[in-house]
Amino acid sequence: IGGLDNLKTWLRENAVVFKNINEAKAFGVDTPKGVLIAGLPGCGKSLSAKAAAALFSVPLVRMDMGRLMGKYVGESESNMRKAIRLAEEVSPCVLWIDEMEKAFAGLGQGGGGAEVITRLFGTFLTWLQEKKSLAFVVATANDIGRMPPELLRKGRFDEVFYVDLPNPEERKKILDI
Repeated sequence: IGGLDNLKTWLRENAVVFKNINEAKAFGVDTPKGVLIAGLPGCGKSLSAKAAAALFSVPLVRMDMGRLMGKYVGESESNMRKAIRLAEEVSPCVLWIDEMEKAFAGLGQGGGGAEVITRLFGTFLTWLQEKKSLAFVVATANDIGRMPPELLRKGRFDEVFYVDLPNPEERKKILDI
């Protein structure tokens, strides 16, 4: 990845903790939860998620929030629980949730579909806050302004990074790669 030096440094530091989690816990270091990467389309968010899995030396599991939605009552909630359980069973892994703001669009609005999204959101938030597994979450978003504030609260993600268009120096690094 060319550029994104702050994000890459942060991921490298957390990869060391992740790979040596038993020693880190012995020193009182918390298990890394994950990162939210927000920014313009095409600036390296998804590539960063893939690079994180390689850096952590674990499988990359992609959660497609759109495919969780079912047409029968209770199916969506069941799919969310299955997806979370799968990520925990595969762990240690990097769980990549792409375009997270689109997953919870309509949250807080009226209608039957909004109730399902609210329940999915609640299940996901509870898991994100309380998870003990080594499923490191990399969530990406194009428009952080559309995300519910509860998701951005301290404790959900370890850090939030904004990815912008590369500057001339970063463009050179990208072209060199």
